[in-house]
Amino acid sequence: MTRRIIIDTDPGQDDAVAILLALASPEEVEVLGITAVAGNVPLALTQKNARVVCELAGRRDVRVFAGCDRPMARALVTAEHVHGKTGLDGIPLPDPTMPLQDTHAVEFIVETLRAEPSGTVTLCPLGPLTNVATAFETAPDIVGRVAEIVLMGGAYFEVGNITPAAEFNIYVDPEAAGIVFHSGVPLTVMPLDVTHKALTTRPRIDAFRALGTEVGHVVAEWTDFFERFDMEKYGSEGAPLHDPCVIAHLVRPGLFTGRQINVEIETTSELTRGMTVADWWGVTDRSANAMFMGDVDAQGFYDLLTGRLARL
Repeated sequence: MTRRIIIDTDPGQDDAVAILLALASPEEVEVLGITAVAGNVPLALTQKNARVVCELAGRRDVRVFAGCDRPMARALVTAEHVHGKTGLDGIPLPDPTMPLQDTHAVEFIVETLRAEPSGTVTLCPLGPLTNVATAFETAPDIVGRVAEIVLMGGAYFEVGNITPAAEFNIYVDPEAAGIVFHSGVPLTVMPLDVTHKALTTRPRIDAFRALGTEVGHVVAEWTDFFERFDMEKYGSEGAPLHDPCVIAHLVRPGLFTGRQINVEIETTSELTRGMTVADWWGVTDRSANAMFMGDVDAQGFYDLLTGRLARL
């Protein structure tokens, strides 16, 4: 069955690879639209980058919508130190010529969920959860119509990557994350615990380059670029491709294993703001609200990614 999805994103090189994977997997996913949010870089760049990626994939028909330019209750924190000042540093790409849609991303999410049969649209947030939470607050009637939310965000055993306790996407807008995690929508979470097991290696990047296509070359250059940051920070042999895990789960769910557990979002503490407090060991009586992934078949993940990118 083809999953009908909305990709909510703040591209970012790894977001870009996730979008490419989705567009290369039409048997499993149909992209109804891409909604941009401020996160890795400001909104003006994330909406532009989403269109750059669609054009790279030869998919000017995909509709891209600009959404919220700041978190619900806080000042925006960005991650140029990881992704470069454009968000897609690593290789110069032409400015997009395809149009940005006039409709606000939140309005598109609301209208789509109202128009499509209930339980048929999956939301795939790859960045801060501002657009999704704002849609839920604006139109509570849509919450029960969402099939599932599969998101990249949070961490438990890997703790934080933007603060000692918090993962970037959740940290940027913890209030939005709180709304989403308490929404009652079925949630599947790809935390750092999984994404940090899906590391690039020389052979994996070489496999992208060896595709001999523009997409393969660009993805190899992107991964080369942000790999340097992670290798220096973590002393690892490569960098995690965080966001493609969301799409890979929709395409090949057997690559991932996790547990249905309770996850709470810390919004008030200065020290642990944005922390995903995951009850992995079941030590509270709080009811489970998320499938929190803990492991991935990393080579299977890269084989899927390389095989699908070869189609573009």
